[in-house]
Amino acid sequence: MITRAEATVQILAAKKAKGLTFEAIAAAVGTARGLGHCGPDGPGDHVCRRGYGRTRVLGLGPEVAEALQEMPMKGSLDSAVPVDPLIYRFHEITQVYGTTIKALIHEMFGDGIMSAIDFEMDIQKDRRPQGDRVVVTYNGKFLPYKKW
Repeated sequence: MITRAEATVQILAAKKAKGLTFEAIAAAVGTARGLGHCGPDGPGDHVCRRGYGRTRVLGLGPEVAEALQEMPMKGSLDSAVPVDPLIYRFHEITQVYGTTIKALIHEMFGDGIMSAIDFEMDIQKDRRPQGDRVVVTYNGKFLPYKKW
C-alpha cells in the first residue's frame, strides 16, 4: 500500500507526463480534486477509480485509488510561515486583511464562522491588457455560533 503523499506524487507525475491540466482532468472525470484532500469516496477519489478516469485519463493503478480512500491529514502544511511565495501570499492576505474579512462577515451574517468542510473554491484567470489576474472565490456555508 502507498501513502496519500505518494499517491499525490503519482497523480502529479501522470498529469505532467500526459500534458494534462486540472481543467482537462475535471472535464474528463467531473472533478480535478484528486490530490488527496478529500475523504473516502470524496469527489477526488474517482480520478483513479476503475470505470471513471484511472485508465482513460491518468493511467494510474488501483493502489493510488486505495491510498485516496484513507482519511486525509487536514492542515498538512507546517505550522511555520510558508516559504513558497504563492502559498505565502495567501498567508499574507489573512495576516493583513483577516480582521477586516472577519468584521465584514460578522456584520453581514452575525457571530459565526465560514465552514471549511461545506466549502467550494473556484480559481479563474482574468485576462487584462495590463497583465492577467488571479480570481479566487471561496464559498463556504455560514455556521452561526449557538447561544447557550
